[in-house]
Amino acid sequence: MTEPTIYTAAMLAIGDELLSGRTKDKNIGHLADLLTLSGIDLKEVRIVADEEDDIVTALNALRARYTYVFTSGGIGPTHDDITADAVSKAFGVPCIHDVRAMEILAAMYDRRGMEFTEARQRMARMPQGSVHIDNPVSTAPGFHIGNVYVMAGVPQVFQAMLDNVISTLPSGSKMLSRAIACPYGEGDIGTLLAAVQKQHPETSIGSYPHFDGKRFSTELVIRSRNMADLEAAAAAVAAMIQGLIAERPPAALVPEA
Repeated sequence: MTEPTIYTAAMLAIGDELLSGRTKDKNIGHLADLLTLSGIDLKEVRIVADEEDDIVTALNALRARYTYVFTSGGIGPTHDDITADAVSKAFGVPCIHDVRAMEILAAMYDRRGMEFTEARQRMARMPQGSVHIDNPVSTAPGFHIGNVYVMAGVPQVFQAMLDNVISTLPSGSKMLSRAIACPYGEGDIGTLLAAVQKQHPETSIGSYPHFDGKRFSTELVIRSRNMADLEAAAAAVAAMIQGLIAERPPAALVPEA
């Protein structure tokens, strides 16, 4: 049997405003959705402040561990937009005003009748040897170097950049899933479900509780890249539920507090 192709990813969200709560992140969920559709497993998300050494440390840890790293934030025109500097330091290369990025931005500001100031020129800075990530929304490009993809933090721009990136990445084996409704709360099924998971280690079984105002129930979601493994685990979960129903019908349960 051919082993599934598995690609992994991490996200590094950068910005003091995320940690202070002033800005609510909207990029993590969007990235997770697109990576899932592409068969790429998002394994870790970190949020760091606008501190160069902290960005470098986090980036080096993530890029060594995962197939891809996606960053958001810190590539604008202000003094605290230091992502390009930090990525350059992580890769040990100079941070330069990219010639093509300077041309693109200069032309855009000229069309708008605006001065291409020193602050705006900061948006053309990137590690030497980087490849542009096109920005159809506000022109200033993101960039990628090695396995790191650096994009803006503004959700509309991040999403547009990500669309251009995702299409260039090889797709991994898609994760298959099966959801099963369970009329029992997690406290009733925890031990039994752990035993099912132990018997089917090639799958991942998640439990998601629900409360209807009277009783708890649980949605059980089985995930695997192999259909036979998925079906076997799903059958075991269904049998577990049927065994509980026979022993203790849900109507007889005392509502959980």
